[in-house]
Amino acid sequence: MIRFDHVSAAYAAQTPVVRDADFTIEDGEFVAFVGTNGAGKSTTMRLCNGLLKATEGRVLVDGTPTTELRTSELARRVGFLFQNPDRQICCKTVREELAFGFRAQGALTDEARARVDATIERFGFDAAAEPYLLNRGTRQLLALASIVVMEPDTIILDEPTTGLDFRECEKVMGVIADLHARGTTVVMVCHDMEVVADYAERVIVMASGEVVASGPTFEVLRRRDVLERAGLVAPQVVDVSMRLVERHPELAATPIARANTLDEMTAAIEAYVAEAKEDPR
Repeated sequence: MIRFDHVSAAYAAQTPVVRDADFTIEDGEFVAFVGTNGAGKSTTMRLCNGLLKATEGRVLVDGTPTTELRTSELARRVGFLFQNPDRQICCKTVREELAFGFRAQGALTDEARARVDATIERFGFDAAAEPYLLNRGTRQLLALASIVVMEPDTIILDEPTTGLDFRECEKVMGVIADLHARGTTVVMVCHDMEVVADYAERVIVMASGEVVASGPTFEVLRRRDVLERAGLVAPQVVDVSMRLVERHPELAATPIARANTLDEMTAAIEAYVAEAKEDPR
């Protein structure tokens, strides 16, 4: 569990980038942080695993303030994927990269080596390949795999799909969804609202360093006032559903207004359109 207890944070003597953030991420959740650039999302992620310390309030991981935990202990509990994999990759081969975390902790045991081998097979990597010669999507997968192999309780992802094409995005998010299904807590910053709608269970909206909304994903995505305040646009299907309900209030009790997946919402809208064509009244 990660708890922000009225947390504010600033870089040096600057104006706080995060102001009075107060929320809890429960074990096993999949939470997405959304907002425009400069909203405070990435700073919040760095507070989660101790890369940045709060100037006010407390950040607690499993009930213990991050200020009381060693960096190695925080790294064991909370894995962190940077937006740019080149800031994370540091070894000469894929195998060395996947073993780096164990080596840094003095725990490169036979069991750890077996986990490295299993991860190489699972991701389909060439163990001897040089990471910096891999394409952008594969480097992102390698950075993610270097966290997955350590099996942390929580994984934090700062824009994990940035710079990826559709196929690469699907592969990365498939791995993340599988981790969540196995019980890993997932905290993700993401600018792609369709990815948020497809995968996150809860959304926390930030604007100007403040948390302005938090709730089940589709409840938040339907709040036009919140999205406008945060400078966000709902996925197109969600926007269409809201406009339909605004024009036809009787649809408020139908899946068009209440669906909690993009597929269900799309199917409900398509069925409504098809019925309207048959009965133009």
